[in-house]
Amino acid sequence: MAPAKKRKRNEKRQHIAALILARGGSKGIRLKNIKMLAGVPLIGWVLRAALDSKQFNSVWVSTDHDEIEKVATTWGAQVHRRSPEVSKDSTCSLDAIQEFAKNHKEVDVVCNIQATSPCLHPSHLKEALELITKQGFESVFSVVRRHHFRWQEVNIGGFEVTKPLNLDPRKRPRRQDWAGELCENGSFYFTTRRLIEEGQIQGGKCAYYEMLPEYSVDIDVDIDWPVAEQRVLRFGYFGQDKLEVVRLLLCKISGCLTDGCFPISASGPEMVTVNEKDINGIRMLKQEEVDVILISSNEDLLPKGLAEKLSNMTDCQVIKLEKDIQGEVKAIMDSRKLDWKEVAYMGNDVQDVECLNLAGLSAVPTDAPVVALNAAKYSCHSAAGKGAVREFADHILLLKKKAKFKRFIDLLLYCDDSMFPQCF
Repeated sequence: MAPAKKRKRNEKRQHIAALILARGGSKGIRLKNIKMLAGVPLIGWVLRAALDSKQFNSVWVSTDHDEIEKVATTWGAQVHRRSPEVSKDSTCSLDAIQEFAKNHKEVDVVCNIQATSPCLHPSHLKEALELITKQGFESVFSVVRRHHFRWQEVNIGGFEVTKPLNLDPRKRPRRQDWAGELCENGSFYFTTRRLIEEGQIQGGKCAYYEMLPEYSVDIDVDIDWPVAEQRVLRFGYFGQDKLEVVRLLLCKISGCLTDGCFPISASGPEMVTVNEKDINGIRMLKQEEVDVILISSNEDLLPKGLAEKLSNMTDCQVIKLEKDIQGEVKAIMDSRKLDWKEVAYMGNDVQDVECLNLAGLSAVPTDAPVVALNAAKYSCHSAAGKGAVREFADHILLLKKKAKFKRFIDLLLYCDDSMFPQCF
């Protein structure tokens, strides 16, 4: 009999693929899968969680739409271009998954992640996958615990009497006395190739993975969008290095702090319009020890006198960058001994793309060109000069608040009762 170590070495390592189905013809919300949610394309939330989980040999988006393909590749996914046969309104998820598996013979396990579950975290995927890799289950799906009393449906206007399905009305339990029921929340479905080829997503040796209600967000209709946005800002996954570390915001003046419009007279540009909300946003950042530098470039029409007025109004340094924007930003960072992950950058055009990609946090106003929108990690709802800077400031401060809370919880977990006085 071969030694255990040798047997392990000879075992074939399973290829586990994440697959997000993102058809372009959504009937509920047009191009729902790439609609901005809290500054990120909807599909970006689950792609970020899948990639950062480090559990997958490959991460794919199955789509039939060019714009979805562009967003998917921008967020680091590979693209499976699905056929017209599995891109119809009548197509079910299993058909699209089977086509993917047929075209990718190397894949042993598929995790179908729903693009409409933006509060998914890497830890959810890691823990669920271990049920397959360590406990031998063939299919695992996500559920949430609900406390809903269900009643049998009857025809309206008829004489049929409804009946309770999961309670005795004479002994109606209190919420705290009832464990509730497990319902699919649609976040993800892990399935082996064998089951997929047999026409099943859930089957064989089957298990569920329970997620807390706060992470169980599913966007089906437009009215859910504002609710989901608030939920994702509170419970969403923002990445590995983006919570607590921002110490400097570099903000373009023209096209971010201002709308980029300059009234022109015979003597040149005379004035710019600045939104009070944006000025207050800058002040809020500075109060939380985030330094702010306003930047302009050679291409801006901003006169020196107006730049000085903006500097006095915001109590911020104004720096004019030349041609090598990335190099000059790096020099500013080096002078302050900062890394890219400690910098937030707000730009608005093609010349800002490199800095938008490199910065730990980055944003553009909603009216920025597509090339800048694709590079930014956060896309504002507000336009340039109309509250975009304030919106990004609120986003930065929210992440810092989340980080402080996380550090507090980590400290509580680290300190036992005997150490408690020393920890605080």
